[in-house]
Amino acid sequence: MLRQDKGSRLENLWDEQRAAGMSEPELLLYRSNLLGSDKRVTNYGGGNTSAKVLQKDPLTGAMVEVLWVKGSGGDVGTIKMDGFATLYMDKLNALKSIYRGVEFEDEMVGYLPHCTFNLNSRAASIDTPLHAYVPQKHVDHMHPDAIIAIAAADNSEELTRTIFGDEIGWLPWKRPGYELGLWLEKFCLDNPDSKGVVLESHGLFTWADTARECYDLTIDIINRAIGWFERETSGKPVFGGEKYQALPAGRRREIAAALMPAIRGMVSKDVPMVGHFDDADSVLQFVCANDMVALAALGTSCPDHFLRTKIRPLLVDFDPSHSDVDKALETLAGAVADYRAEYAAYYERCKHDDSPAMRDANAVVYLIPGVGMITFAKDKATARISGEFYTNAINVMRGASTVSRYCGLPEQEAFDIEYWLLEEAKLQRMPKSKSLAGRIAIVTGGAGGIGSATAERLLTEGACVVLADIDEAALARTQENLAARYSFDVVRTVSMNVTNEDAVIASYTQMAVEYGGVDIIVSNAGIASSAAVEDTSLELWNRNMSILSTGYFLVAREAFKMLKKQDIGGSIIFIGSKNGLAASPGASAYCTAKASELHLARCLALEGGPHGIRVNVVNPDAVLRGSTIWSGDWLKERADAYGKDTSELEEHYRQRSLLKRSVLPEDIAEATYFFASELSAKSTGNIINVDAGNIQAFTR
Repeated sequence: MLRQDKGSRLENLWDEQRAAGMSEPELLLYRSNLLGSDKRVTNYGGGNTSAKVLQKDPLTGAMVEVLWVKGSGGDVGTIKMDGFATLYMDKLNALKSIYRGVEFEDEMVGYLPHCTFNLNSRAASIDTPLHAYVPQKHVDHMHPDAIIAIAAADNSEELTRTIFGDEIGWLPWKRPGYELGLWLEKFCLDNPDSKGVVLESHGLFTWADTARECYDLTIDIINRAIGWFERETSGKPVFGGEKYQALPAGRRREIAAALMPAIRGMVSKDVPMVGHFDDADSVLQFVCANDMVALAALGTSCPDHFLRTKIRPLLVDFDPSHSDVDKALETLAGAVADYRAEYAAYYERCKHDDSPAMRDANAVVYLIPGVGMITFAKDKATARISGEFYTNAINVMRGASTVSRYCGLPEQEAFDIEYWLLEEAKLQRMPKSKSLAGRIAIVTGGAGGIGSATAERLLTEGACVVLADIDEAALARTQENLAARYSFDVVRTVSMNVTNEDAVIASYTQMAVEYGGVDIIVSNAGIASSAAVEDTSLELWNRNMSILSTGYFLVAREAFKMLKKQDIGGSIIFIGSKNGLAASPGASAYCTAKASELHLARCLALEGGPHGIRVNVVNPDAVLRGSTIWSGDWLKERADAYGKDTSELEEHYRQRSLLKRSVLPEDIAEATYFFASELSAKSTGNIINVDAGNIQAFTR
């Protein structure tokens, strides 16, 4: 067992008792998950692991050598057994006889399916030959920041020799593919005592004859690099020293909240984008440094880094010593336009006759001095992971530029990776986006029956959802339930009293920082009360008006501000009530407040139309199951009003409806989704009654 260093060193997590009795494929899975559990070892989706295993051929019954290797698009930290491709080693070796040379190496990917063992449907990645042709049984290919800092240095070969001697070799930059696999094979044959190799501007390969030895070696080599950098950089200025001081955390979030909706609007004209904000210490050190501008312009060095972050980031014109957000917003449109033009010029300079069409020209990464980093992508997970990748790049720049000169990949090499036909094919295999992918929704009353059902309906269609509620305990339970099934990335919560102006404003600020803006606003917070008019106190009247009228106004007002700032349209849905159209005995305060919601929606539809902001209403009736307003006095009060027992009320409502059916929270959620989606793109100022048919609520 290696020594388990603390602090900056990686901990050796191998548990011999747990590993005992595992098969070779199971040991590969165990090793992979351990390595991928620490982002200092490899980034999300980056790196590969493999094992060469003797297995019985399902046709001949003979024992054959099979390569188990991480399949295309997988992540070693979260991979399961079905994430590995399996291939006959004898067939992989036979491919050498038909290889026509480096100019034809891409065609070799098409032969990999012919090598598949046991009809495994998992596609093999382009890195498969790199693992197949290393003679040792177990191979790790990782992207540790400490190793890539060596690989990205101007004198990376010299540094590799200084740190590792002959134990770890070095190979010059070569795009991943069949040719690099042959290079690795030749290196191993020429250097039989070497335990691995540093690939220039790429990463680390290590190998051994057992899973445990391979894991131990990988951890040891990375720790040696970390330790060397700590010694060599101690006391030296990083990134040329500090130019700005980071602003206080609260102020950083305020500035991010001001900038993110504006950026989001500019980059979401064709496809809606979701944002992520990061102000970790490592990010702040970079964006506050003297050399940040020069280093950022060089781009990233590792293929995985720039595939996620583009050729280089956009630098927001912001001086934290003056903290003038308005000035930054004024220059933002020009900066975004300039970035697009520069990206288009980069594409034109580097494209080949068979290059895929230019993709989205907007930046992924936005660096703000004194504030942090913003990333935008088609979904929250990708935006977050893109930020993680650029943080990896920052760590690489820190190490390489402190001990040597940092080198990004040459522009043409970067383009050839970004627009690689094999990469394009991978993108084309991606599943079609869901109808609300990239959309951001807020649902007030989100912890209740209708609110949580609505949130779930939006989540199933790919939206990010912010649940807002005054009941923090119920809010936490609802988030836990939804996040467990849809991931924490897409579910956030805000504690919001819709009658409190400051709380509503703060909730929108928090939503802007978490996701970048808003597209869908579902006003659903509510109460219900029942009293004869002579028994209706002013406090009861005002409470209904405050929550059901003023609350809806405040939520809509802040929505309009953010939607106009984005300038990409949006949809506001009021969850009204049958009682907004039809009077009920003993509920004058409630009915009047609900009626005001309907007219507010009409007014907002008029104001929002020129800006593409649609405002519509869903009117439920008698949604008893799961609804919080029916859990208190309202249930008994309405039963008394109709001369029924509480147990009879649901049946009473069902029988009075024209369709004789109960109305459920999921029914309201479905109507809300209709108004939130492009299915209703040409509808505004409208009402949908979801009440199983109530003649009193007919709008005409």
